[in-house]
Amino acid sequence: MSFSGKVVLVTGASSGIGAAAAILFTKEGAKVAIVGRNETKLGNVAKQCGEKGEQPLVIKADIFNEEEASNIVQKTVDKFGRLDVLINNAGFSKLGSILDGKILEAYDAVMKTNMRAAIQLTTLAAPHLIKTKGNIINTSSTGSLHVPQSPTHAAYCISKAALDHFTRCAALELASSGVRVNSVNPGPVKTDILENSNVPNPDAVWEHFRRSTALNKIAEPEEIAELMLFLASDKARSITGSIYVADNGFLLKN
Repeated sequence: MSFSGKVVLVTGASSGIGAAAAILFTKEGAKVAIVGRNETKLGNVAKQCGEKGEQPLVIKADIFNEEEASNIVQKTVDKFGRLDVLINNAGFSKLGSILDGKILEAYDAVMKTNMRAAIQLTTLAAPHLIKTKGNIINTSSTGSLHVPQSPTHAAYCISKAALDHFTRCAALELASSGVRVNSVNPGPVKTDILENSNVPNPDAVWEHFRRSTALNKIAEPEEIAELMLFLASDKARSITGSIYVADNGFLLKN
């Protein structure tokens, strides 16, 4: 699946799924813009991209900050002259439940990054994607499709359920302009999301996740990146508004 001449913008690209996607699209010939908050980690991803193909455009920005997010798409188009694929991958989790009184704080923070930023970037990218008949991939989660065992994860799951529905709404609105929109919903994937979210004892949580899958394994970020590559390619030209689950059978047991 060659992406030669195509331009791909990846948010949350400093680690995990976003980093894997940036490296894989670069390997397939794409020109890639990578966005993240951690300049050191972005530099490491840029180095790995450069070893596979063209050096990416590095954009240090926090999409939680509306002003910083507003410049991401334009910087990409200014550099490469076009945009073919937007991957709304950035996201995080903040703990809070009804009974501990922290759910609103968690909800406001999580929705601003996981939902509002995705809507903002989609709105800014749409005119450019219409020109190239491009597509959008949103990184959601199986958390959108089941009630979490721990109530402290409610805000994260709510945000991902909202992102799934936004995917469908955007897909319908943009279909007449030739732009496809799809969602990838991973189950447990070995990234640094637990550490970044300050989850206590993350090793124990990963082990619990592994045992919670039917295939008794946790996915690697590269596996999700490969699904993104397919959905962004012409092989998926008839797919839009779809929610693609890649969870090692996590939902079968939860």
